[in-house]
Amino acid sequence: MRGTRRGTDVVRRARSAIREDLDAALERDPATSSRLEMALASPGLHALWAHRASHALWVSGVRLPARLLSQAARAATGVEIHPGATIGRRFFVDHGMGVVIGETAQIGDDVMLYHAVTLGGRSLDPTVKRHPTLGDGVTVGAGAKILGDITVGHGAQVGANAVVTKDVPAMAVATGIPATVRRPDPGRDPQEALYDEPALWI
Repeated sequence: MRGTRRGTDVVRRARSAIREDLDAALERDPATSSRLEMALASPGLHALWAHRASHALWVSGVRLPARLLSQAARAATGVEIHPGATIGRRFFVDHGMGVVIGETAQIGDDVMLYHAVTLGGRSLDPTVKRHPTLGDGVTVGAGAKILGDITVGHGAQVGANAVVTKDVPAMAVATGIPATVRRPDPGRDPQEALYDEPALWI
C-alpha cells in the first residue's frame, strides 16, 4: 500500500513539474500558443527534461548512462547540458541551438537563456568548481559566454555576445567584451531602462 502511495505521489509531482515548465515557457515564448505545441516543439524543454533524468542518474552514481543520455539529448536538441549541472525550477532555453552548460554550473529558479550561450570553465582541475553560478531570475542573451567559477547575481542580465569572467552583482546589466557592469537607475521603469542597452536584444 505504501509503495502504491509513493508511486502515485511521484507521478503527481512529475506532472506538476511538467505543467510548471510548460507554463513558464509559454510566458516567455510569444510564438507558441498552447501547452501541446510547446511540449512537442520546444528543444529547450526537451533538453531540460532529458537533463532532469540524466542528473538523477548522475547523482545516484550511474554516470556512464547519465552521460550517454545527455549526449543523446544534445544530438536531438542542439543543447548540451552536462548531467552534473544543477538547474532550478522554471528554467527555459529559447531556440536552444548551441547552448553549452558545464558540469559544475549551478542555475537558480526562473532563469532564461537564449541560443548559443556558454556556461563554461576556465580550469582543467576536476576537483574544483569550474563553471558559473546563476542566481534566480537571470537572463542571458544570445551568444553570451560566462566563464569560470563566478556568480551572476539574482535578477541580473547579460547582454548578447558578452564575455563575462568576473562576478555580476544582483540586478546589474553586463554587456560587451570583456563585459562591463552597470546598475540601471532605480528610479526608472525596468522595461524602459532595457532600451539603454541594445546588446541585450541582439
